[in-house]
Amino acid sequence: MTQTPEFLWYIPNQAVAGHRGDVGEADHNSLETLTEQARAIEANGWAGALIGTGWGRPDCFTVGTALAARTTRFNPLIAIRPGYWQPAQFASAAATLDQLSGGRVRINIVSGKDDFEAYGDSEGDQAHRYGRTAEFMRLVRRLWTERDVTHRGQHYSVANSTAEPRITPRGDRLHPPLYFGGASAAAEQVAATQADVQLFWGEPREGIAERIARLKALSRDLDRDLPPLEFGLRITTLIRDTREQAWRDAEAKVAQMAQVEGAGWHDHRRVVAEGQQRLLDLQAQGEVLDENLYTTPGKFGAGGAATTWLVGTADEVAQSLRRYAALGITRFILSDTPYLREIVHQGQALLPLLRNAPAEDQRAQVDA
Repeated sequence: MTQTPEFLWYIPNQAVAGHRGDVGEADHNSLETLTEQARAIEANGWAGALIGTGWGRPDCFTVGTALAARTTRFNPLIAIRPGYWQPAQFASAAATLDQLSGGRVRINIVSGKDDFEAYGDSEGDQAHRYGRTAEFMRLVRRLWTERDVTHRGQHYSVANSTAEPRITPRGDRLHPPLYFGGASAAAEQVAATQADVQLFWGEPREGIAERIARLKALSRDLDRDLPPLEFGLRITTLIRDTREQAWRDAEAKVAQMAQVEGAGWHDHRRVVAEGQQRLLDLQAQGEVLDENLYTTPGKFGAGGAATTWLVGTADEVAQSLRRYAALGITRFILSDTPYLREIVHQGQALLPLLRNAPAEDQRAQVDA
């Protein structure tokens, strides 16, 4: 896969309006509203968007399919859970959508805890959950790239299975890339051996650098037999015309969040995963880390990619993102609310600064 930095947005895909301070309209998740967002993503320089998933949300794969049908360049990054799917069924569904969309599908594999009993799953402990995920990813990749696949594993079995339609290779893209997240030791072993892209949330650069180094070492130690693992950053970016205005607006958003005790700002309340805890622990290091990484939102109920924010002018946030890129981050998934307004705003104010940065400027950030 390419090492050129790529920028995606986020579509929350929520049943309830007002996600993370978004405009609370009744038709917030209608096909018309989602299509408007996807077309704005296309028109303003984004490669596509991560589509949120979880029990209690509209089905992510269905939403991704609808948006692919109504766009021409929009790449849906569809989040799925192995517990929702059997590998052969999923491999065929994703291959079908990839063919119909002209090779625009990306997949984000999610293994964190969810309301398993509500959808009829029976996952065990962490070792079981991540063992199943690793086997799922390995088998799906085989079904995309091989014919007459036979597999007898701990969690899945198939016999003489050929997933149709066959995926058309496009350059070095042999199949939809598999994104993955997770900060536990078990999750890192899955990423090091099975993922194409490891996603991080918004930690300080020192922490990201340590995790990249550890995952590269794990890839060697565990005899990774895939192309080198790539790395992505999923983070909130709040940009305004001046630094003062950006911080005023950031503090005002946090004040509003505190008034509602974080309602609508956290998608992961059922359990605090290790990656989430890493973000919450940053508050002890200070309200602002690196140059402009704001940790206070997590104190008042924000979670996931909303726990920490990059705050500042477009130039300041672009500089911070370039410094992450210098560490080896090649895939960026950004967002802020109101979502539609910020798709346009950040697409016009931020993305040109990131695309036009000279190579020597990006290299210089390594020592910053």
